[in-house]
Amino acid sequence: MTSYQHLEIEDRGAVRWIWLNRPEVRNAFNDALIADLAAAFAAVEAAAGVRVVVMAARGPAFCAGADLHWMRSMAAFSHADNHADALRIARMFNAVHACSRPVIARVQGDAYGGGVGLAAACDIVIAAEPVNFGLSEVRLGIVAATISPHLVRAMGARQAARYMLTAEKFPATQAKALGLVHEVTKANALDAEVERQAQVLLSSSPAALAATKRLLADVIEAPLDDVLLAATAKCIADARVSPEGREGISAFLEKRAPSWVPKK
Repeated sequence: MTSYQHLEIEDRGAVRWIWLNRPEVRNAFNDALIADLAAAFAAVEAAAGVRVVVMAARGPAFCAGADLHWMRSMAAFSHADNHADALRIARMFNAVHACSRPVIARVQGDAYGGGVGLAAACDIVIAAEPVNFGLSEVRLGIVAATISPHLVRAMGARQAARYMLTAEKFPATQAKALGLVHEVTKANALDAEVERQAQVLLSSSPAALAATKRLLADVIEAPLDDVLLAATAKCIADARVSPEGREGISAFLEKRAPSWVPKK
């Protein structure tokens, strides 16, 4: 099996568990983790014995979104480089979304920004009760662009708009009410519920499940095609290299208020 820098792969019979494994930075995305995830989902497509995927994470957080040290370094690159990088991110999320096997997100800890997008790209989301979600991009001067198609599909346009604009945190119970999360469990019951859901999926025809996923993609508006992926990549590339994008990320890393926050 392929070796990954920031993932662990565990096969439990016909269920493949893909573990994010950067707990020291709350499983934040950098270029290596993005490449690992894209490769891991390509490997699922080639693995005849895998019928269900579980997207899980090591450590206390599910995923804190983008690694801001990496994002700050990317802001010094050209717009073209940022667009190409953002397109790789968009395609990684789409690889999760378009996986021919059902994908269950096991959300054991907080998810922010791209971490919310990763959960939204999965088919079924099961979260522990203490978990919080948040889309904090606008407070950093950037945009939740590449994850937006998945957020709108999961939460609906009105709710996605609210949380993308306000950057409010919301608990797992609220995420369930919004449609982002399907089941909320006690922390010590999370694995049992994930395993139960995986077994439910294994009772169905693999071909029928794949056909159902294709059908769902066909009947939802705004297809996740290269045109949409490129548009979302351009949006985040524009924001990354903008003065406010650079200021917002720097302010967060320097633990100060960004320049646009009114002084008291």
